Amino acid sequence: MLERLITDVAVVAVLGAGSYKVGALDGKGAFSAALLGLAVIELGGIYPFLALLAFVVLGVLATKYRYDEKRKKGVAQSNGGIRSWGNVIGNGLAVVLFLVLEKLSMMDTFWAATFSAIATVNGDTLASELGKVFGRKPRLITNFRPAKPGTNGAISLPGELFALLGCLVIALFALPLTAHKTQMLLAVVLGGFVGVNLDSLIGATLENRGITDNNSTNFLAALMGGLIGAGIFYILS
Repeated sequence: MLERLITDVAVVAVLGAGSYKVGALDGKGAFSAALLGLAVIELGGIYPFLALLAFVVLGVLATKYRYDEKRKKGVAQSNGGIRSWGNVIGNGLAVVLFLVLEKLSMMDTFWAATFSAIATVNGDTLASELGKVFGRKPRLITNFRPAKPGTNGAISLPGELFALLGCLVIALFALPLTAHKTQMLLAVVLGGFVGVNLDSLIGATLENRGITDNNSTNFLAALMGGLIGAGIFYILS
């Protein structure tokens, strides 16, 4: 038990330091990510941890992809794409909450919630970062009127496709944890995809009014995406 904990601490410390070195996170962000990663691997084991790691790697790649082009358009992630602790907590807190519920209940429903929450933030990051590049004609999710790339709540067909792909990638990590593989796959993909669009809806309404910020918007979307994924899995199984 102690040896495993030491190993886990070493792994998340190395990954946290790596995320700082490559410019994905600042110091506080890297420390927060290490703590979050430790909580995830201790509560849920290797598969949710790998799913979260995939989200981090894909998010960094998507953020850095054609970054100068996005910067010239005024839609690039601020601070050179380097994120801090608020973004880490906004994206990961719901995941930890669902893992606690899974640990207490030992129900596959909360595996669906956990991975749907990760799928939400992964799909949202890919949709946002790659949609800014490939989404030529974004529209506001509330009324489908044309919107500028990077506008809170703006969606595009390429962005939606990237979101769906991002959700599917995360869903694959959930399959080894359940005998209900088809139900889990559908629940995580659909829950995450709905969560991505709820993120856009919250951004177009609450965030634009100053009621939420980017981090709290991400948390609410991940929480709702997780709950929706859990509900879909419960109904299907």
